[in-house]
Amino acid sequence: MALPKANRLRQREDFNRVYRKGDRRRGRHLTLVALKQAVRDCPQPPKAASATQKPFDLNHLPPTRIGVSISQKVSKRAVVRNCIKRQIHAALYKLLPAFPSGWSLVIVVHPSAVQCDYIQFLRELEQLLMDAEVLNGHS
Repeated sequence: MALPKANRLRQREDFNRVYRKGDRRRGRHLTLVALKQAVRDCPQPPKAASATQKPFDLNHLPPTRIGVSISQKVSKRAVVRNCIKRQIHAALYKLLPAFPSGWSLVIVVHPSAVQCDYIQFLRELEQLLMDAEVLNGHS
């Protein structure tokens, strides 16, 4: 299952910003890099043209965006890398309703992930997200 377009991290500069400023949590097969987006970093909509329109809510944050990074060090075969990426996306899709708004997340896959299955990815992602306080956090 693919993630909805609003929840995809796609641009190189977005990945680089998360790598530079994000908080890292390392698991056995995956590394999570999480960056909480500040309200000032969010794009501002145009000013309200009339009194009937609502002003911009400062507490409104964009949806959580997620990217998966998997290098050729994991496997030289694209088929294997894509299979791992599909399993991770399926696990993220299942966890997506529990995500709060305003996070940018990058999941980096380690070479040991080749022998993992969907259930192992799901458990490890849940644990990493809780450790980073993305799920069940105070933010």
